[in-house]
Amino acid sequence: MDALKRLTALPAAQLASIVIAIVAVAGFLIGTWTWLQAPDYRVLFANLGDRDGGAVVASLAQMNVPYKYNDGGSAILVPSNLIYDTRLKLASQGLPKGGIAGYELLDGQKFGTTQLQEQMNFQRGLEGELAKSIQSVAAVQSARVHLAIPKPTIFLREHQKPTASVLVSLFPGKVLDGAQVQGIVHLVASSVPELSDQGVSIVDGTGTLLSRKPEVNGLDPGKLAYVHELEQSAQRRVAAILEPIVGPGNARVEITADVDFSQTERTAETFSPNGTPERSAMRSQQSTESSNNTGTTSPVGVPGSQANTPVNAGAGGAAPAGGSAPGNTSNASKKDATTNYELDRTVETRRLPTGTIKRLSAAIVVNNRTVAAKPAEAVDPKKDAKDAKVEPVATSQPLKKEEIDQITALAREAMGFDEKRGDSINVVNTGFTQAEALPAVDVPIWKDPDNLSTAKEVGKNVAFGLIAAYLLLGVLRPAIRRLTTQVTVETTTTPILSTSVETSSTPVLAYPEHLQRARELARNDPKAIAGMVRNWVAAE
Repeated sequence: MDALKRLTALPAAQLASIVIAIVAVAGFLIGTWTWLQAPDYRVLFANLGDRDGGAVVASLAQMNVPYKYNDGGSAILVPSNLIYDTRLKLASQGLPKGGIAGYELLDGQKFGTTQLQEQMNFQRGLEGELAKSIQSVAAVQSARVHLAIPKPTIFLREHQKPTASVLVSLFPGKVLDGAQVQGIVHLVASSVPELSDQGVSIVDGTGTLLSRKPEVNGLDPGKLAYVHELEQSAQRRVAAILEPIVGPGNARVEITADVDFSQTERTAETFSPNGTPERSAMRSQQSTESSNNTGTTSPVGVPGSQANTPVNAGAGGAAPAGGSAPGNTSNASKKDATTNYELDRTVETRRLPTGTIKRLSAAIVVNNRTVAAKPAEAVDPKKDAKDAKVEPVATSQPLKKEEIDQITALAREAMGFDEKRGDSINVVNTGFTQAEALPAVDVPIWKDPDNLSTAKEVGKNVAFGLIAAYLLLGVLRPAIRRLTTQVTVETTTTPILSTSVETSSTPVLAYPEHLQRARELARNDPKAIAGMVRNWVAAE
């Protein structure tokens, strides 16, 4: 209450100074605390187009996420503790869509556009659509597509095929495997007429050619992946069948597959002997038949009387010389038949499958069996330490031959062993070398990230407390005390001076001089002093 009365008794100018000082200190403390508790802003997205930037800002306002821009306005910043959550939410909304223009370039065609401009807009739109499709791959952050489409020509010799170049920028820590690269190549080649896979080149941000063509005698990534998957599948089967017997981690299995990827086509033509004519197919048949009928022969010879004389008209029944008489002849016939049958012919064409296993080789290492130690006997503490028995430890023993044969047989069945194919398997039993545990790396306290973060927060709060204490106790409190003390002195001296009969225009005297005058006034006018003291007591 005394301090309040003293403050109210101050002159208006001094009271205003104290109020201004209190407000300034309070504002400084509030500003400092707000600055210390302000979140750390990080870049959410940078180099966005006007359309994407407006859509992102509108979505942030709907989600009540604080944001701000950097100095140049080229990036949107949000609190660091909300950056990943905000990115996921915006991605679910399809933001940002990217500043790549696609077929929407054709929507704003103006009247009077030349054919060259139409072709260029169509090519730019096609490049933009391909870039958007490539960006949908999980590992690709951004992509650019350049198409080189030659002009059509009527001359066959001058005809050129189009080519394409793709520049992809990957997310940090992401890579494109061979299958993804081939998928992008086929995507681009299938979108442009007459563009082949060999005409597409893909380059990443470091300038590495990703669409490298395999050598003539080499294997493409798909075949290598097939061999690797074949080996891994056989290893998993063998390890799964051996783990219940030898225990987890006590068997190491490695299988190598020799795969034939050559393409072979065989054509065979075979002939089988024909069966009976009834069951054979007839190809052709040819038949020839000739015959002579029986009858009287016509007269032959020199025309005349002798020629016309019958055979029996002459003496002795002989025909006259120089002619022959007609008589009877015999019937003659001839018949030929030829039959051709179809041949029993078989034509077989076989195309052998690619990727057949030529040979499998398996190498298996099995750890020794671990024999548990027997429990140690209780040691009498009264006995000498020399008589105490050493604590037993676990030992390892090699497997028996029967057990190794059993493991070999199981491994053969699991891997699909084929002796005719030339497969081989080798099982070795030995003790595994125990890897020495690496010493724990003790991170100093001043280098631990958690400790650094905690110390940073504590340091900010302690610094704020020290500044506040200094301002309140070292600056504001002494100033208020000094002002109130000055007011007390003035209130004690002013009534004394007011009772003085003498008036002078001399400057304000010091405290000893005021005291001397008060003593003289008390000796000269004790009643005035008594009334003044009575007023003080009544005021208190």
